[in-house]
Amino acid sequence: MSESANFVLPHWFYWVWLIVMPPLFMLVTRRRGGEAETPQEEGMAPGNRLTRVLDWLSEQSGVFVALWTVNAVCAYFFEVVSRYIFNAPTIWVHQASYLMFGMQYLLAGGFALLHGDHVRVDVLYVKLPKRGRAGTDVFTSIFFFICALALLGSSWRFFMDAVGMFEVTEETWRVQLYPVKGAMVLGAVLLVLAGLSKLLKDLQLFRRVEEAGRP
Repeated sequence: MSESANFVLPHWFYWVWLIVMPPLFMLVTRRRGGEAETPQEEGMAPGNRLTRVLDWLSEQSGVFVALWTVNAVCAYFFEVVSRYIFNAPTIWVHQASYLMFGMQYLLAGGFALLHGDHVRVDVLYVKLPKRGRAGTDVFTSIFFFICALALLGSSWRFFMDAVGMFEVTEETWRVQLYPVKGAMVLGAVLLVLAGLSKLLKDLQLFRRVEEAGRP
């Protein structure tokens, strides 16, 4: 089989499938079993209606992008069969996969924060009493929001520049890059919202611990 006869995934199908595929899988899964509850960190106050909504959003966004991994498995299987059995390597599988994993990384920040999976230095933090840990979390949230908002602002500029020039990749497949830059903006928004939820729960916890310590 000649290389010119290789199947090339249409750009529009790639983007539509990334949007449609996770909800389909989530719908099938929920029909077979109940939805898991949003996890709470140890010692964390349960929050209020707003934090529960924000936590649900972080949880669902993480599950959404996690399901993209199934696409990578199927795409690389197709590439192996096409390359080594039919001698017809693709021009799009590797690029489609690494762009997808990049967006997955960007969009999963809120989910990781909800589950406490971001890197944190605990040498002194774990030795503090519960009130001290809550107060430390509230104080350090200042730096978190500075970084998250800076990420949001810079991502927005990258996205608008990409849209303005109709940016595409330099490789042969030449898929659009502005959706990837848009994923940076959405990921920053999700991270800010997850940080807001954590801040509200930390403030609530700090107040409860303070009230419990009063005579």
